[in-house]
Amino acid sequence: MTSTAFDVAVLQMNSGEDKAANIDTALRLIDQAAATGARLVVLPEIWTYLGDEAGNRPNAESIPGPVTGALAEKARQHGIYVHGGSILEQREGEPKLFNTTVVIDPSGEIVAKYSKIHMFDVVLDGVASYRESNTVQRGDEIVTFDLDGVTVGLAICYDLRFPELFRILRLHGAEVIVLPAAFTMTTGKDHWEVLIRARAIENQVYMVTCGQFGPDSSGKWCYGRSLIADPWGTVVATAPDRECVVTTTVDRDHIQKVRRQVPSVENRQADLYRWPDESVVLS
Repeated sequence: MTSTAFDVAVLQMNSGEDKAANIDTALRLIDQAAATGARLVVLPEIWTYLGDEAGNRPNAESIPGPVTGALAEKARQHGIYVHGGSILEQREGEPKLFNTTVVIDPSGEIVAKYSKIHMFDVVLDGVASYRESNTVQRGDEIVTFDLDGVTVGLAICYDLRFPELFRILRLHGAEVIVLPAAFTMTTGKDHWEVLIRARAIENQVYMVTCGQFGPDSSGKWCYGRSLIADPWGTVVATAPDRECVVTTTVDRDHIQKVRRQVPSVENRQADLYRWPDESVVLS
């Protein structure tokens, strides 16, 4: 079945160190989102645990595991697709964790799994430093999945700053790209909306983003403002600064209209694009 339109809901959260409480909140919000008629429900990044780095491994899980099992139960109960935001995944034999998304279909089956490719290793002068790679290993696969005939691409948070990934997702057929996040307040206030709209415009896709908001237990703040931008780059839904569910409709006819009017992907000159030689100094 190919849908011309479907509703999507993003579940903005302020997760903390209490994993059980975070899970209870997420399951309650999934129920609330399903009641709106959403076909796809999206959770934020690392929603099961957000706190001191020392707590990452004790709160990580294998996939499949208890958390994905609980999400699968909700998917079956409501007959919806559940995008599991991301959780910290432990894999046998791996010394580090993975920041991993799973997508579960209405039958409760995992139909896609993506591990974050770009590690958030940054120093924000005078604010804070972050080094995700201390405990997390990058993924190495670009992933899409089929939702009722619609190709949906997957990305996570810091991936947003790397346009190559999003162009590849578009070339793999993506009409929608989903990005859970825990964007910092410092970067979010200046970059979040601009980057989301840019990725939407460049690739003529719906960008469905779902963020953490507010402070975590270490005192670091997440920006929130989960938003959905359409293929023209128009923001069609934005979350306020609180825990909430935000919904909108993804319209495939609108995607095709935008792509017909501005055929930028078809107008690429791919045969001329070359990575610069490593020995060349760019000036």
